[in-house]
Amino acid sequence: MVLRKIRIILAAVMFIGITWLFLDFTGTAHHLVGWMPKIQLLEALLASSVLIVVAITILTLIFGRMYCSVICPLGIMMDIFGWLGKKAKKNRYTFSKEVKWLRYPMLVVFLVAHLAGLAVVVQLLAPYSTFGLIATNLLQPIYQTGNNVLAYFAEQMDSYAFYHSEVWLRSVASLVIAIVMLIVIAVLAWRNGRTWCNTICPVGTLLSLISRFSLLKIHFDTEKCRNCSFCSKNCKAACIDYKTHTVDASRCVVCGNCIESCKFGALKYARKTSITSTTSQTSQTSETSPENGGRRAFLISSALLTTAALAQQKDKIMDGGLADIEDKVAPERQTPLTPPGSLSAQNMAQKCTGCQLCISECPNQVLRPSDDWLHLMQPVMSYERGYCRPECNRCSEVCPAGAIQPIQKEDKASTQIGHAVWIKKNCIPLTDGVECGNCARHCPSGAIEMVPSDPDDEESPYVPAVNEARCIGCGACEYLCPARPFSAIYVEGHEVHKEI
Repeated sequence: MVLRKIRIILAAVMFIGITWLFLDFTGTAHHLVGWMPKIQLLEALLASSVLIVVAITILTLIFGRMYCSVICPLGIMMDIFGWLGKKAKKNRYTFSKEVKWLRYPMLVVFLVAHLAGLAVVVQLLAPYSTFGLIATNLLQPIYQTGNNVLAYFAEQMDSYAFYHSEVWLRSVASLVIAIVMLIVIAVLAWRNGRTWCNTICPVGTLLSLISRFSLLKIHFDTEKCRNCSFCSKNCKAACIDYKTHTVDASRCVVCGNCIESCKFGALKYARKTSITSTTSQTSQTSETSPENGGRRAFLISSALLTTAALAQQKDKIMDGGLADIEDKVAPERQTPLTPPGSLSAQNMAQKCTGCQLCISECPNQVLRPSDDWLHLMQPVMSYERGYCRPECNRCSEVCPAGAIQPIQKEDKASTQIGHAVWIKKNCIPLTDGVECGNCARHCPSGAIEMVPSDPDDEESPYVPAVNEARCIGCGACEYLCPARPFSAIYVEGHEVHKEI
């Protein structure tokens, strides 16, 4: 079937592209497939991308819920697990009625959680975010480890085709949740196909309200049907009742499995009026012709491609090469740091879906998932492994939901996300009696200067003084402070970012 082949090809391109985007740490993928997250429905709604939302709505009104089987990466991943389940046992599915008592309350729960700012509920129900959680926490470390193996062998041959990438645990909570979600989704998809998609997923439920009125649907030709039940047994959405010759268009994701499995040609993907029990042999031949199927597949692929077009290293730290430096410990910040472009903690909480794409893409290892249960898995900044370089705006470029607004590099250098705070008891000139000044030398905004610790004694040890009006909160001082395990200077976040 041409339709099914087109769907599989487009789904494979989308799945590989989005997965690569989460795995890639070089920034290459962003330039090629960075548009893919921006055509996800929920993210487009949050980012107020009217053209994308309208395009997906029109696509659904014409072709049905193809979004779920072609564009949504979690839906495609479910199809992969379902395909593996079919390999283990063929004809495993059966028809079941729509679970309205669970489906629509879950949509209400999602909407209420979003309005109430319960980020953890939103992130666990949002399909793209769930996939991002799994990709970042489980797949990216495997990808990086494979890259490091290649980098090792390349070094032996004096080649620089690969370079080492540090694999580290960003958040225990996110890792555990990712494992649990992967197991739940894999088991459901293996056993029952699209159960999650048609009972839990709020995006699937929202699209189901539109797909009921789609122009093209899968219909029975009752004269040809032999009630063999093969269509129902191969429908991963459990939406085909062969006994009554009906297909629930609100749950059908137009995968084409039923049409391919029907040996009698009793199922067609077309307008309702084009198939009747009194259809002549001539019209039947016309509908099943390769030309007609190819034309319909071409229209579908063109619509999907149009939608897509609209969205368009650190090595181990050593002390002189002789001894390991003790790892830093993150300070207790009263206000979490959010990335430049996020505008405020409130904007981040309202719009961030916790997909973790910005975290996986951060080249400076500054972003990590929050462990705060109210903002669980949303990105926060910490400077134990690097600092937020003023010339880097990667996170603002990749965010699909508008939680981190696009920000120019020159504007980022004047955006204050926090300010540095000096901790006297940790400062090396006072604790060890040696000169330092690392924080002042490396401050990109010139907000720190070294002054005598005793204003009346010019010979007293020099310590940092912070000009809060000039500090942008980049964290260079905190990261480069030699005090261990706690820095003598750290950055306290601002609830609302300011321009300086």
